[in-house]
Amino acid sequence: QVQLVESGGGLVQAGGSLRLSCAASRRTNSRYAMGWFRQAPGKEREFQAAISWSGGSTYYADSVKGRFTISRDNAKDTVYLQMNSLKPEDTAVYYCAAKGGWNRVARAQQYEYWGQGTQVTVSS
Repeated sequence: QVQLVESGGGLVQAGGSLRLSCAASRRTNSRYAMGWFRQAPGKEREFQAAISWSGGSTYYADSVKGRFTISRDNAKDTVYLQMNSLKPEDTAVYYCAAKGGWNRVARAQQYEYWGQGTQVTVSS
């Protein structure tokens, strides 16, 4: 069983930045594509970004292109989501997830493992 643990969430003012981290419990992080999703109250879980196991491919939701950057450090079994120019509508619980293969990475149903989430709140 792979465990994913997110950290780095918090309260930030609009226009500010946060960096989320997702640490894997064992070295499977280097063989899985990783994704970040978010879920706001009353809304469905929404894809944000994904990165291939090698880090050579990335994919972003249109709403975060140019503001968010996904990266990974396989030596540390950690994936990051750098979030800049944050807006109040970015407020949500952010989840990282792992899946095998680089296909359908925007679909939550394709992911096998999920973290518990970290809250991000952006004040106006």
